[in-house]
Amino acid sequence: MEIELRIDLTQKGLPAMWEEGAGYTNTGHSIIVAGPNGEKLKPVYIRRRGGLVGVQHALFVIREGYIVVKAYHHRLDFEIKVMRIKKIDMESKIAICEVIHTFDKGEWDIDPPENLIPVIKAAKEKATCYHCRYPVYFIE
Repeated sequence: MEIELRIDLTQKGLPAMWEEGAGYTNTGHSIIVAGPNGEKLKPVYIRRRGGLVGVQHALFVIREGYIVVKAYHHRLDFEIKVMRIKKIDMESKIAICEVIHTFDKGEWDIDPPENLIPVIKAAKEKATCYHCRYPVYFIE
């Protein structure tokens, strides 16, 4: 299954994606960006002022093969999609992603490899971080 995700461009015109999200009383969501093997990336920008709750916190340059994890929960019942970026369309400002692992109704369709577990944990942490105002998965 393929999903199209909106991307941004850096000031130098490079394709980029934001880490974003937060937890609320009974719900939460997050988007985490990682390297091709689930490794942390260095952000080009970290938002530190203005309204920070649940918005975009860290901007990462992306490439084909990078991993994006989207998590959503309602009362800690998680829906998680682990995706790999297949193609970046600079004109339309979208990344075409292939869903490689899905967690729904308490179980994985295919168990993710060990190297992706830290990214998935970070997505769950950010989605449950009450009124999150900071990035959670990055190289400082």
